[in-house]
Amino acid sequence: IILLSIIIHYVIDSIKHGEYVETFDSKAAFKNTWWKICLDFSIGLAIILFVIYFKKLDAISVRNIFIGMFFSMFPDSLTLIYWKTRWKLFEKLYKFHSWCHRLPRSSSQRKWNLENETYEIVIALTAIFILMFL
Repeated sequence: IILLSIIIHYVIDSIKHGEYVETFDSKAAFKNTWWKICLDFSIGLAIILFVIYFKKLDAISVRNIFIGMFFSMFPDSLTLIYWKTRWKLFEKLYKFHSWCHRLPRSSSQRKWNLENETYEIVIALTAIFILMFL
């Protein structure tokens, strides 16, 4: 679950999608972004809790879902740590993560809007469908 969650994160990052911040070079960018991150996390968590509640999943399944959820967000957490601290330990991971985002930061296809989020919405709906019905 851990390895698969991390791999899927990088695969999804390689698909065209909008970004919360256009650059990690300014503190103002993060100040204008935290609410989007919280909203995204809250909606995702609400969906997962909804599925857990209505499917009446066993403890092992719930544990596995939360492990997958944590590790699917882990690469972004490491990117944030690198951005805030510039620790050399995370530099190669940061560069790989940036490489996975195949579009340059200045591309209009990386702006955060509904059109650019379409692929992620389709992937999320597919994942919800799989969780609910399989």
